[in-house]
Amino acid sequence: MTRPPPLQNASMAYQPAHPTIWKRLRNKLLHVSIWVVLVTVVLILPFRWINPPITMFMAADRLQAAFARDRSYRFRHEWIPLSAMSANIKVAVIAAEDQRFASHFGFDLVEIDKALGAQRGGGSGRGASTISQQTAKNLFLWSGHSWLRKGIEAWLTLWIEVCWPKTRILEVYLNSAEFGPGVFGAGAASNHFFKRPPSKLSTSESALLAAVLPNPKRFSVAAPSAKVRQRKQWIERQIRALGGVSYLNRLE
Repeated sequence: MTRPPPLQNASMAYQPAHPTIWKRLRNKLLHVSIWVVLVTVVLILPFRWINPPITMFMAADRLQAAFARDRSYRFRHEWIPLSAMSANIKVAVIAAEDQRFASHFGFDLVEIDKALGAQRGGGSGRGASTISQQTAKNLFLWSGHSWLRKGIEAWLTLWIEVCWPKTRILEVYLNSAEFGPGVFGAGAASNHFFKRPPSKLSTSESALLAAVLPNPKRFSVAAPSAKVRQRKQWIERQIRALGGVSYLNRLE
């Protein structure tokens, strides 16, 4: 007479497939993460040495003018090395846009906290974007306020800070920022508005250029409003509070 097989412990007999599924999912996520990092580094690192010929914001601006058939539109841009720019314009944009530029790692937590506090208090939104964040946005992204764009911007900002020195970030920013309709970069702005190279910009002229950065399509360098003139004066005070052009030594 054949004996029946011995009973096995229920916990030993049941082998769920979940651990295998989670392991495969974990491996796939790891592979995707590695590829995302590699693609990001390949996208950003070359611009540490190569000057970008155009940015996404420049391309979008030109396309918009073309679709609108705006015959008055003229695109102005000229790449100027940081060494060929006046120290005044360098410290002016820092004073206007990102006074902790030398010390943060892409994100100004103090300004972010102030912005969140203003929102919680029911006040109007205030900007907290750093020069590094604005460089990432100008170079690679599109305009708008979606969470998707802000998330990509934060990721690119992190790797820009990893791959570039502060002086390179400032150089790319100064050559990609918009100072007026179709006017991109401090070189084009200096030649267009003041008829002089950016190496000759004074403190007053630099502060005026920096004053329109929040909204260069609304604010004008050529015909500054009372609000722009007030912001210019505020920037000049901030430059003095930062120690003037000596602040730039902190970027080295």
